[in-house]
Amino acid sequence: MHLNFEFKAKTNHLTEQENELLTLHPKFIGEDHQIDTYFNCNNGRLKLREGNIENALIQYNRADTATAKQSDVTLYQTKDTSTLKALLTQSNGIKVIVDKTRKIYFIDNVKFHFDVVKDLGTFIEVEAIDADATIGIEKLQQQCDYYKAFFNIEQNDFIHCSYSDLLLNS
Repeated sequence: MHLNFEFKAKTNHLTEQENELLTLHPKFIGEDHQIDTYFNCNNGRLKLREGNIENALIQYNRADTATAKQSDVTLYQTKDTSTLKALLTQSNGIKVIVDKTRKIYFIDNVKFHFDVVKDLGTFIEVEAIDADATIGIEKLQQQCDYYKAFFNIEQNDFIHCSYSDLLLNS
C-alpha cells in the first residue's frame, strides 16, 4: 500500500498544459490506451486497468471532494489481466468501464496524466506518490499545490470524483 496526494481537473487546455510541463523536462513514460473496468465492491473503489504500459488491479479509498486530496492505494501489478477480469466479473459484477488515452510523465515522485476520456473530455491529473513512507503527507500536499498553481488550475476545474462516477452520473 502507498500514499498519494492527488488532484484531477477538467481542462480545455490539455496540449498547452502538457507543453508547459515539458519546459520542466519530465521523464516521458509513454502514451497508454487504458481500459479501466470498475467492479462492485463494499469498500472504496476496485478497478482492473488494462493498457499497453500499465496493467494492474487497483483498490483505493479517496474522499469525493473537489480539491487535492489523500488517496490510499493498494496496487497489484499483473501482465495476465484476462483471468483476473473474468474472476472479478463473476464474483463482483462490473460497475462501469472507463476508456481513455493517457500520456504519462514523471518528475521525481510526482506522476502526471494528460487524459482524453471517451464520453467525458480532457483532464489533467497530478499524483504526488509516497511509495515507501519516506516523504510524508505534508510534502505531497505541497507538491500538489505547486502544480495546481503551475498549471493555473482554478477551484471550479477540480473533479470531485473518479471518471467512473462521472460516467455513471452522465
